[in-house]
Amino acid sequence: MLEDFDHTNDLEFGVRLCETILCEDELLLTDQLNTLLQQYFWEFDLRFMRQLPVDRAGLHISEICLEHFYVLSGKAGILSETDFNKMNSLTAISARLFSNRLTFMQQRRQEKQSQLIHTQIMDHIHESVITMDLAGFILSWNAGAERLFGYSAAEALGRNVLFLYESEESVDAISKDSFLENGGREMEVRRRKKTGEIFWASLSLSTLFDEAKRPIGMIGYLSDITGRKCSEEKINHLAYYDSLTDFPNRTLFKKLVDSAIGQSQRNDSTISIMFIDLNRFKLINDTLGHGVGDQLLKQVASRFRLALRENDVIARLGSDEFAIALIDVKQHFYAGLVAQKLLETLEGTFAIGEHDLRVGASIGISIYPQDGSDAEDLLQKADIAMFKAKRFLEKSSGSYAFYDVEMNQSITSRLYLESGLRRALRANEFFLLFQPKVDIASGRVRGAEALIRWNHPRDGMIAPAQFIPVAEEINLIAQIDAWVLDTACAQARLWQDQGVSPFRIAVNISAKEFTASFPAKVAAALYKHGISASWIELEITESMLMQNTDLVVDIMREITRLGVSLALDDFGTGFSSLSYLKRFPIHTLKIDRSFIQGIPDDVDDCAIASAIISMAKQMKHRVIAEGVETQAQLSFLQAMGCDEIQGYLFSRPVDSDVFFAGVHQQFDLTRLGGE
Repeated sequence: MLEDFDHTNDLEFGVRLCETILCEDELLLTDQLNTLLQQYFWEFDLRFMRQLPVDRAGLHISEICLEHFYVLSGKAGILSETDFNKMNSLTAISARLFSNRLTFMQQRRQEKQSQLIHTQIMDHIHESVITMDLAGFILSWNAGAERLFGYSAAEALGRNVLFLYESEESVDAISKDSFLENGGREMEVRRRKKTGEIFWASLSLSTLFDEAKRPIGMIGYLSDITGRKCSEEKINHLAYYDSLTDFPNRTLFKKLVDSAIGQSQRNDSTISIMFIDLNRFKLINDTLGHGVGDQLLKQVASRFRLALRENDVIARLGSDEFAIALIDVKQHFYAGLVAQKLLETLEGTFAIGEHDLRVGASIGISIYPQDGSDAEDLLQKADIAMFKAKRFLEKSSGSYAFYDVEMNQSITSRLYLESGLRRALRANEFFLLFQPKVDIASGRVRGAEALIRWNHPRDGMIAPAQFIPVAEEINLIAQIDAWVLDTACAQARLWQDQGVSPFRIAVNISAKEFTASFPAKVAAALYKHGISASWIELEITESMLMQNTDLVVDIMREITRLGVSLALDDFGTGFSSLSYLKRFPIHTLKIDRSFIQGIPDDVDDCAIASAIISMAKQMKHRVIAEGVETQAQLSFLQAMGCDEIQGYLFSRPVDSDVFFAGVHQQFDLTRLGGE
């Protein structure tokens, strides 16, 4: 309709009319429209009005219904047809524009309302919500983001999201990440607050798409998980580190070693594994308490750490056990040098409170790759080598040994014995034999020694010399001693019920069983089986007398008050002095078989045996010689005044039935000597 206008700048007018009608301020709209009409239609005296004036004389009016606007002309005289056409064209154009304006304004109001609701929803979400374009420039920033980061929306909008990162990262990491194609991802990230504080955040990042499903931006949801991460780190530390020394534990140690093995394969280097067990720690810990023991372990750990290279790994495996991995070792002998260095750190005393303590260590060493292909295997081999080192201590600070195949076979046999011993007690695989003790003067049986035997279900008879040392090392000897005492008392009751007069059944007692509670155990066994104390004799060794002498004397006196006699076994092999010996309530001295074997040809053996017998007589002790196998030995002992003998000359150890038959028939030396 603009073709009815005769102005050359009709297009400019149309553009300005559109811009003016789109004005959102209702108060300014009418004034701006009338200003525009005055510029382009001044000769018509046109103006827009929302309400018709009261005095309408001389006015030509055209109504725009949609917005209740009116176009009025105050042109003097009568309007020509051309004027009417122009006025109608303007009215029609304005009507269309006002119609579009109404639609646009409704959409704007809806969008504003929607935006307001969206903003309120975002602000009510506790977590931080950020939207950004594909280049990472921030488009929206909710109240949660303000609380989390400390930046207001005005400070954050339009900035690249990289300013929130812990360190500068490439924008490509955002714009070209695979999540743009996969639809989203969740991650844990470190971010920076306005204060500069670095914190852990859980980030859920998703892609925004347009109508054509093309990526146009991203939306991220962030929440502070610093507290949770700290808790996880504490839990992780507890799971992988020793709480006392803060060293890696066994689990982490094996992970680190396996990782180092992978690196070693690429570098063509070796790794040495050390298994360290502290000597005498258990005694200190049990005697002085766990507090002192813990402080000792911490000081030992500190000395060990200072003796190692920074890249070496040290771990505490438990109690008094440590493990060390020497990484990237070029020469095998280097491990031996380090072992010596570690032992040297233990030579000085450890000052803990009022105590100056000393400990040593036994160190086993295995080498990768010759001794194993993974941490578990290498640690096991080093543990085996440690047992060898413990058995062959070179000095007080300890000793070390390298693993070898023969050692593995020996330890395997030992472990086989250990597991078998634990089963043997439960499965009643032990039994007793009895070796008679014969009075030299009368040739009659005066007693017997109860000797334990083990009938293994697969290997048959296993000698006590094989399993007793193992039982002592694994602290099973006390249970075995208790079984022997109980079984001997039970057998005594059977013989008592068969009419046999009481005689001494000697039971060997280990040092670990000879404690303050032992007399009560003896009394309980006698009471349980209803026998008198005259049936039992307890054999103890010289070495037991030298451990806390006053306590040992008290225990011995309690036992003798029960009526049970005591014999000192293997006499002459220990270091007990006569001044100590006369304090102990001993009834019998038993000469060790090592001094009997050379009689009568070995002058020294004869002299020692004679001296022991003479001394015992002066101290009013009975003397028994064990291991007597020849008539010449018997003749010499008889001449020296020995009271009793025990050995193959008279009888091997026999079962209870054979022994009962011999006692019942009152067999003498000549009649029972063939057994």
